[in-house]
Amino acid sequence: MRQLPETDRDAIRIAQDPNFARWLEQVTATGGCAHPVHLSGSTTALDPATGEILHHYNTRTEPGERLLVRCRNRRATVCAPCSRLHAGDTFHLVRAGLIGGKNVPATVRDRPRLFITLTAPSFGAVHRTGERCRPRRDRGRCEHGRPLGCGATHDTNDARVGQPLCADCYDYPAHILWHAHAGKLWDRFVIGVRRQLASSAGLVQSRFADHARLSFARVAEYQKRAAVHVHAVVRLDGPDGPNDEPPAWGTADRLADAVRASAQRVMVRTPYSAAVGELALRWGVQVDARPLRADTDGPDDDAVAAYVAKYVTKGAHETGAGTDYRLTTWGDIDSARVTDHVRALMRTCWRLGGLPEYAPMQLRTWAHTLGYRGHILTKSRAYSTTYAALRADRAEHHGQDIVPSSVTDAQWRYVGSGHSPGAALLAAGIAEDLATSREFAQGAATDRGGCSV
Repeated sequence: MRQLPETDRDAIRIAQDPNFARWLEQVTATGGCAHPVHLSGSTTALDPATGEILHHYNTRTEPGERLLVRCRNRRATVCAPCSRLHAGDTFHLVRAGLIGGKNVPATVRDRPRLFITLTAPSFGAVHRTGERCRPRRDRGRCEHGRPLGCGATHDTNDARVGQPLCADCYDYPAHILWHAHAGKLWDRFVIGVRRQLASSAGLVQSRFADHARLSFARVAEYQKRAAVHVHAVVRLDGPDGPNDEPPAWGTADRLADAVRASAQRVMVRTPYSAAVGELALRWGVQVDARPLRADTDGPDDDAVAAYVAKYVTKGAHETGAGTDYRLTTWGDIDSARVTDHVRALMRTCWRLGGLPEYAPMQLRTWAHTLGYRGHILTKSRAYSTTYAALRADRAEHHGQDIVPSSVTDAQWRYVGSGHSPGAALLAAGIAEDLATSREFAQGAATDRGGCSV
């Protein structure tokens, strides 16, 4: 008699367990999370005045004496259910800063707002899409004997797009060090925008905060050449933030001019290294700053929020610009399933990470993301709500809140993570069913003229 595969046998074992119904409830509550965290412990809510126990929960009665909670990984390649939830939270976070809601006044929609894109500079010629890639009449060759041009017409899915015309000419150290300093470059860019606005309004730069406040939400995206570029929503408010109107001189055109001027001027220098020298790092020459308007003349607010949310769920591996796991040895780089270009960037990151002058950058720790250390999404404090607030609202909506006036005594410990093979199969089915139900609900909302996100 043919024996069932191990995964099927494990799934049957779980389904036959007396506590299967409760296990199913837990997995459904996590949305079918692919790698749930297992917790053991208890929570007790007490009346602060009398000490009376209002609510008590303990995992001793749960299957395996543990509670499953979401892993909350944003990457779709790691956990699709948690990635969808994170994308939804990001959409509402960005959208609230554009049109209001989540304790942000609706008047923000009438403020000067921009959707901007800042790119990395060139580190060497790469193949690109277009009518013809890089046509050259002289048909010359570089010092390494490789053609300086390419007359091919590349499709967007062509594996050559983003790859260097000559890997020996490509400035791999500059690429890695630019990534390592991208966060600092953004910080200086924001400071530069404030200074440009103050100067254009005839203000002393140090007094800008007395007249206006600059808020933003930005997301990092890897391009085909494996270099990060930044998309951001930028908004100008009064000095007290979203609840305060900006000064009369604060217009979208003036804000756009300040963005372009700051992007052209800001610069960060790397520490001196005998191997690399001292590099002056800047933004690329391509800077886009499009006004977001309250009428129909500008990009749609929901579309911008959805665009940002889409990139939050993408990891370096999904974009072909690295891996979603850390590299711990040189051998990990050799075995990584990446292009030769990305592998060369990883190796450069590892080599530079061994130099004492670059030790604070922890380049080897971030070799899997090619030296980029920043969060995929960052925002200023006054832009809109927070992920924590959105999670709290969702917990309250699902009736998971304990009496607000109570005192909570919680004792929890981590006892594991993930699923057994059979549990993973069942969880994947639950996640698929929930996703299908969500699609039907979105379709119904669209048919009624509601929001489909």
